[in-house]
Amino acid sequence: MGQLMYCRRIVRCVAGLSMLRYVTVFAGLFVLAACSRDAAAPEDGATPLRVRLLTGEQYLNTVASIFGEDVAASVTPPTPPLTRTDGLLASGAASVGVTSDQVSQIQQAAQFIAARVLDEEHRDFLVPCEPASDLEPDPTCAGQFLRETGRLLYRRPVEETRVAELVDVAGRAAEQAGSFYDGLALALEAILISPEVLFIVDEAEPDPHNPGRERLTGYSLASRLSYFLWNAPPDDELLQAAESGELHTREGLARAVDRMLSSSRLEDGMRAFFDDMLAFDDFNSLAKDPMVYPMVTGATLADAREQTLRTILDHLLDKERDYRDLFTTRDTWMSMPLAAVYGLPTENGWVPYTFPDDSHREGLLTHISFLAANSHSVRSSPTLRGKALRELFLCQKVPDPPPNVDFSALEEAGDVPTARERLQVHNSNPSCAGCHLITDPMGLSLENFDEAGRFRETENGVELDISGELDGIFYDDVHGLTAAMRDHPKLSACLVNRLYAYGTGGPVELRYDRDALARFTTRFAEQGHKLPELLRDLALSEAFTRVRPPEAPEESVVNAAKPPQSQVASTAR
Repeated sequence: MGQLMYCRRIVRCVAGLSMLRYVTVFAGLFVLAACSRDAAAPEDGATPLRVRLLTGEQYLNTVASIFGEDVAASVTPPTPPLTRTDGLLASGAASVGVTSDQVSQIQQAAQFIAARVLDEEHRDFLVPCEPASDLEPDPTCAGQFLRETGRLLYRRPVEETRVAELVDVAGRAAEQAGSFYDGLALALEAILISPEVLFIVDEAEPDPHNPGRERLTGYSLASRLSYFLWNAPPDDELLQAAESGELHTREGLARAVDRMLSSSRLEDGMRAFFDDMLAFDDFNSLAKDPMVYPMVTGATLADAREQTLRTILDHLLDKERDYRDLFTTRDTWMSMPLAAVYGLPTENGWVPYTFPDDSHREGLLTHISFLAANSHSVRSSPTLRGKALRELFLCQKVPDPPPNVDFSALEEAGDVPTARERLQVHNSNPSCAGCHLITDPMGLSLENFDEAGRFRETENGVELDISGELDGIFYDDVHGLTAAMRDHPKLSACLVNRLYAYGTGGPVELRYDRDALARFTTRFAEQGHKLPELLRDLALSEAFTRVRPPEAPEESVVNAAKPPQSQVASTAR
């Protein structure tokens, strides 16, 4: 047994060193490629090669799809925290590093998964063969398991030399432990800690139909499609389509995409996307003062998050309605914990619910999820709500406040009864007024909802003025705001931008992507702003499958100095 532990430490050490160097090595290769090839993108769009870490949810989905939900449910995903990049955590996965402590977490998770897969409860249906003896190596059975399982984990066939190495690891460990399954578990652990499993690696090949250009390999395209639409690894059928070359034919790609769009797994993929787009990871640390809002518990906030996701998926996938109508629809879902905050009677469990025509609730902006997440713990915040409205739904970056901002006027106005009056005092400072002009007018229109998202007509006994303005559209109440959002010219373009970045694995680069995004946005409108049509359009596009080299370092420096195109600072003048 001591020799087996030594063997395990060697496997982990080699894999850990490989992982720590992985991103650096690939980044270097990509820069060299950029220096040796023409960096011009095709007119119809293309994306750079990327190496991105699996998100925690993608890691668990990978384990669940290959080994079962019960194995995945008992594992904590060993992934480092991601930085939200251009509005998405998923885009941050293309630039994340892995520390030595995180490598240890990855190794521990791999050891646990391998032990579960090969235990007596699971081995009979997860191992496709029976060894000649449970106490000795069996290269034939080990090879079959490692070849088939490795293909799913690596998302491509395993080279026979690699299979032979893994079989050798399994055999040596089996001899030392006196157990075929303990040896096989160590070989599986070696796969699970491979960088090729933990990172989604874009690989390119010459495009035979377009000399001088490159495209994703079939297996890279399969992974891109699968993590985009299902938030999970390619299944056997998709890998077969990659292997046969079907994914590189128009008809074969269309068949694969249509199959994926018709699968129930599409809901999992879009749930992950909208959870990311709406920054719902903030709910992991969100809390309201329990003395003021005893009914707003952690379970209530979890249901608020779920309500919005259910509403979006029901509206866009089940009913295939216009995306813009999410901002005016009264149809939603309700649970008992939420009903207590909304002040409504309801049944136990999740049930469809439609707010009446005379209700002040309509659209996502009046959901507790949006209102509570973008407030302070004991008071609402028109500024936070207006900022979230612009950044989440319009892709407009609101500048951060200056580091030396003076809040003294606001603090001295403690007896001012309403948020509108408090902000008027604060915005008497010219250095504050500019930015607040692009957040507060629409945020103040949501002041009929307190920091927990409950409806109110007064604040501190004073009737609320909820009139406002959104980019030149003036209105008197929240219904005017939701209508202005629904018809905002940037609303659909922002969704296209976010989906394209999410699907291709990194933030958009407007110098290359602007024309392709404009075409996607135009077709989205022509097709009635239907999400399934947009997903199909993106997945079948040449922009989604073609590859361009990354910028050379000097180009990156120049572009980094340019102001972001989506910033709305000009509005603040």
